[in-house]
Parts: sequence; C-alpha cells; structure tokens
Amino acid sequence: MKMAKKVLAVVLAALMAVAVFAGCSKDEKKPDAPAAEKVKVINIDLSDEVYALGVNKDDADLLAKTNEFIDKILKDGTFDEICTHYFGDGEPVGVTSAVEDASKDQLIVATNAEFEPFEYKKGDQFYGIDMEVVKALADSLGKELVIKDMKFDAVVLSVQQGKADIAAAGLTVTDDRAAQVNFTNSYYSASQRIVVKGDDTTFDACQTKADVDKILNALDASAKIGGQNGTTGQYYVEGSEDFGFEKLPATFVGYDNGSLAVQDLINGGVKYVIIDAAPASAITTAINAVA
Repeated sequence: MKMAKKVLAVVLAALMAVAVFAGCSKDEKKPDAPAAEKVKVINIDLSDEVYALGVNKDDADLLAKTNEFIDKILKDGTFDEICTHYFGDGEPVGVTSAVEDASKDQLIVATNAEFEPFEYKKGDQFYGIDMEVVKALADSLGKELVIKDMKFDAVVLSVQQGKADIAAAGLTVTDDRAAQVNFTNSYYSASQRIVVKGDDTTFDACQTKADVDKILNALDASAKIGGQNGTTGQYYVEGSEDFGFEKLPATFVGYDNGSLAVQDLINGGVKYVIIDAAPASAITTAINAVA
C-alpha cells in the first residue's frame, strides 16, 4: 500500500510538471526578431568640416556681435544644451518666424529647412540646432526673428544680395562661400558619410576613409550616388578644389534634400547616398522606424 501511494505521488508530480510546463509554453511569447534595417550609415568620416553662420559682408557690426554671441554660448553651455534637444534626451523647441516688416527691427535669416537636425519644419514652426541658435541670437540682439526658407543653393546668395542678414543652414566654411559672405566663428564640426541599403555589405569590412574611397573609385559612370544639391556630398562625388576632393568616377544625382535621396536609394534609383553625418543618422533612424 505504501508503495502504491509512492508510485501515485510520483505520477501526479510528473503530470503537474508537464501541465505547468505546457501552460508556460502556451502563454510565453518569444520576442519578435528585430526588423531588418532598410538603410544604414557607414560610420566612417569622409571629410573634416566646420559649420558657421554667414553674414552680409557690409555688416561688420552684426558679424562682431554674432561672433561674441557664438563664443558665449559655446563657453556657457547653451550650445551644448541646444544639442541635447536633438542628440540627447531633451525636447526640440519650436521657433516661430515673424512676418518680414521693414518698419520693424528684425533679424532676417535665410535657411533651407530640409536638413534635420539643424533645420526642419513641422507645420508653421521651425526646429533644429541652427534655428534655436538664431532665435537665441535674435533675442540677445533685441530683434524680431524672421526666417526665410528657400532652396539650399539660394541661401548664401540671398545674404550676399542683401535679402537676408544671416545664412544659417548647416553651412560648411569654404573659400568659395567666404567670397560671398563673411563667416562667423565656427560652432560645429561635421563630416560626410555614406548611406547604403540595410542588406548591403560592400563597406562592412572598411576601417578607414581610404578603404571606402578605394571602393568608390572602383565604380564607373553607370553607378549613381545621390545627395542634396549644393552640399558637400555633391562636391565629394563631382570633385572640388575648394574642398580638396578628387572627382569620383560615379555619377552624382541631386535632390532637394537628403531624405529624398535616401528614399530613392531604397527604390533603387541610386546605388549610394553621401550626406552629412548628423542628417544621415536622423534620416536613417526615421526611415527604419517606419514599419
């Protein structure tokens, strides 16, 4: 009798264990596999650039005051705080443009709001590092801020022609542009990076810029590389004495902004895209987040 009870107890325990295991197996869900990336950035710098604001050459007073302002926000942490709104856990701050009015004391800024995280729009408000910087600048000068959004190619020219006081558009300092406007002290270091499809392994083994350039220089004219018109990415492909870039054998395809270039990469319109590192990261993150 004791033996029968022991056998029964063992059987019941085994059945309970099976039931518990079966119940857990039924209720537990395996974590979903991470979604495949549509696009990715090759994290190798292809250039060494600095951004600055462009000021009308006839306005030496504004240049001096803007340089003083930039030096201040770099030293007191204001610029770092603005950057955390886009690269950290901060919240981007919207900037509203006033209506241009010659009877008012205004600071007129030319930009191309297609260059996140430096300048972009949501509804009627402007966002981005440059936009928060020029808002703080206008406030420090006691002026009302007017933002003129235009194609990138027109930004520097509008300041040169006196249609705007300052150019703020993630502007890389170059000799050619310095012939059109006076650059302020630089406030940001930048570089170009290449964007490829998520399953493209061409550059995975690359460790240096030279490794990337070796692959790019092995292409021919049938290979298309996209980028934003008038930006460093275009000059990297087409060559530029001003930037010190040798022409690549590939063909450049220009777009109004980097997002359009990357979308066309996904669609097969271009083989690669070359754009600034920060926008490249912002664009690919946004695209990969969409189911």
